[in-house]
Amino acid sequence: MTIPAVMPTYARFDLAFERGEGAWMYTVDGRRFLDFGSGIAVNALGHAHPHLVKVLQDQAATLWHTSNMFHIPGQQKLAERLVANTFADTVFFCNSGAEALELSIKIARRYQQSQGNGRYRVITARNAFHGRTLATLAAAGQQKYLEGFGPVVEGFDHVAFGNLNEARAAVTPETAAVLVEPIQGEGGITPASADYLRGLRAMCDEYGLLLMFDEVQCGVGRTGKLFDHQWTGITPDVMAVAKGLGGGFPVGACLATEKAAACMGAGSHGSTFGGNPLAMAVANGVLDVVLAPGFLDQVNATAAVLWPKLEALVAKYPGVITEVRGRGLMIGLKCAVTNSDLVKALHAQGMVTVAGGDNVVRLLPPLTIGDAEIAAAIEKLDGACAALSAGGAA
Repeated sequence: MTIPAVMPTYARFDLAFERGEGAWMYTVDGRRFLDFGSGIAVNALGHAHPHLVKVLQDQAATLWHTSNMFHIPGQQKLAERLVANTFADTVFFCNSGAEALELSIKIARRYQQSQGNGRYRVITARNAFHGRTLATLAAAGQQKYLEGFGPVVEGFDHVAFGNLNEARAAVTPETAAVLVEPIQGEGGITPASADYLRGLRAMCDEYGLLLMFDEVQCGVGRTGKLFDHQWTGITPDVMAVAKGLGGGFPVGACLATEKAAACMGAGSHGSTFGGNPLAMAVANGVLDVVLAPGFLDQVNATAAVLWPKLEALVAKYPGVITEVRGRGLMIGLKCAVTNSDLVKALHAQGMVTVAGGDNVVRLLPPLTIGDAEIAAAIEKLDGACAALSAGGAA
């Protein structure tokens, strides 16, 4: 067999898109699709958002890249805005969620060493997803992603998601930190309870551990707060962010308290492309919109309209979908049929979604959707469910 020019690491759908506008995408052969996947929670403001287009074009006409050997004013601006609106005192910019998680793990180890001990192990949750690097794969511990990439990076202890007793039992003298997603995304849109996250905070304080959140998928307004953990009233020591932060442009960030990051001096970490002027212009453009008065209120109002309509579909088609779960506009439809069948049936209706773990279909629409997009989504979901109920994928 001759290997294709593009390495075949993806099982792609037979669709190719050439342009997008708002919540809609258009294929090369002219078909229109409602985008309720947002590039897996990336296109937070939809496609071709006028403000993002302008800031990108303006920056592209002036300066793209300088490297981090020099001060980058856009970094300073974005960092100050993130610090002002979160728990963090300092921010490192990178290009992806996996990179932000790699740094989070490095901070946990270096912090503990700076305290004069050799702690290095991180407690993580089963069914998690933290990225595709060797360390982040090991952190999640999912065998389907680890197969063929051994030996597995050492230093991670996996416990049941949501089980505080199991987490406490996993603490040893070598434990440095706890890493968890406030809502497991790839794992099937499973929210952690506020009590669980508060319990982890108390446990980390008790044992001198860092609490680290992975908000790569659930952050940047996705659940109606700037970051999902803000619903609980507690804060982490370190947080990884990406996806929606760039609105479609590759941007990642690791946010940390002064306590956690004081050990990270010059030379302790770096990135060639991370935080370059082009990326920072776009990410600041995203925050211009997301932090504008009333924007997050509108996300919550939109979710309040969408959720009852989805729950009505569960009641109407119990043989296709059995549950709606998640928070805000990070929504999972638990399927009675195989989730890939629902994804394909929705393609036939002209709608894009994302499959997830636990036989879930993820709905991750742009945060800017309104009544027209909600009506279109419900119509297409109804059509797909009806087709599957009739025994086909239409």
